[in-house]
Amino acid sequence: MKKIALASAILLYLHCYKAQDTIHTRNLQADLAMIHPDNALQEKKPFFKKEWVKKSVAPAILFSAAAATWGEKENIREVRNRYLPNFKVKYDDYLQYAPAATVYGLKLAGVKGRNNIGRATLSYGTSLVIMAILVNSIKYTAKVERPDGSKNNSFPSGHAAMAFTNASFLHKEYGMVNSAYSIAGYGSATLTGLGRNLNNRHWVPDILAGAGIGIISTELGYFFIDKIYKNKGDNLSILSRIQGNDYPSFLALKMGTALGTTNFLRESELDDKKQVGFEGGLEGAYFFSKKWGVGADISFSSFPIKSQRITFDDGQGFGDHEIKTQSLGFLAAGIGPYYSHEFSDKWQLTLKATAGYSATASGKVFVKGDGIDTPTHELQIARYKPKPAFRWNTGASITYKFNPGLGLTLYSDYNQINSTIRYHFSDDIKESEELDQELNHMIAKEKINYVTLGLRLTAYF
Repeated sequence: MKKIALASAILLYLHCYKAQDTIHTRNLQADLAMIHPDNALQEKKPFFKKEWVKKSVAPAILFSAAAATWGEKENIREVRNRYLPNFKVKYDDYLQYAPAATVYGLKLAGVKGRNNIGRATLSYGTSLVIMAILVNSIKYTAKVERPDGSKNNSFPSGHAAMAFTNASFLHKEYGMVNSAYSIAGYGSATLTGLGRNLNNRHWVPDILAGAGIGIISTELGYFFIDKIYKNKGDNLSILSRIQGNDYPSFLALKMGTALGTTNFLRESELDDKKQVGFEGGLEGAYFFSKKWGVGADISFSSFPIKSQRITFDDGQGFGDHEIKTQSLGFLAAGIGPYYSHEFSDKWQLTLKATAGYSATASGKVFVKGDGIDTPTHELQIARYKPKPAFRWNTGASITYKFNPGLGLTLYSDYNQINSTIRYHFSDDIKESEELDQELNHMIAKEKINYVTLGLRLTAYF
């Protein structure tokens, strides 16, 4: 009994000592702050945690991407002309306004957002004024010709700027309520930008720069109006009580470089090099816990095929020619398990393994030479048609989170497709029964293996 009493006395003494020490420290800091209020003890924020730095990251990435793709804009347009040359669907003229219409629909329905409708309208109007000044001053100074040749006001894209201004407006007002609003807003803005490219109205750099202008215009609009109201929003006290489940479920837009690890048309003898292309697409996953979930992706990748030089040595002076093959394009989708590990509240590792199918675009094979009597000195000799094939994919990614709802992801994936390609030659060959039998029934089994390295803009929900 004495031992128990002694132990209790020691614990009570230590508890009181610790409490006195805490009070002493707190009073000392308070006294210092009262004596020198301008030099109160404050923790200095790291550079990347400063508010203006975090708000500048997304526009800076988009402007950098616009600069990086400027020299390749015509090559990128050739991909559009290769796969969708006759695309004309004007949905982008209307979809650009959808996020802003959603904001006002939610407010009229009584759903609480960051601000009440009056202040939200003031912030939105300021953002539109800033966006219009930036877009039009650059448009009529740069005077870049549109890809369809209609006007010299292509750069930057006004539709993309409007779409991303509206998406950022939706994000600002309702992103704290549910990140699904942000995902839907930026998703519709991305589809608007894609529509401008597919309709041959804008180059890719125009769209990227317009998106950056839209985001930064909204940030500036809210910055000025918040200064007038001297707070960050009307309803922040209500929205701060909304809590997520902390699971790393996400939806992401991705773009990267694709590096072939095999010669894609080796068996067909139309390719003797490992090709370099690009990949773009959507990826998402739903997590049942903080570690495990199931995810899926849909992606498009395209690889140009280098021309092959041949020499006809038959004494008739045909000379050197080139065999040109149209690029290989893959539309792939897969599903499988995802694993996530958080190193900290800012850094996250994700691993995945998916399986699915890949559809490969049909294409044409040409022979080109000075002796060919056509305007382009080219003659189509065959067309190829790959069969849909099984595709498996594995990958790893590392994400830096700007905030709990948005991050930038560096990813690397490995893809494998075993493709069967049938070749159909021209009508001239069909006139020869022997050549028709030998060539028009030609089937090649090709191994399509490639690695993608790229970036994802990742939104968590």
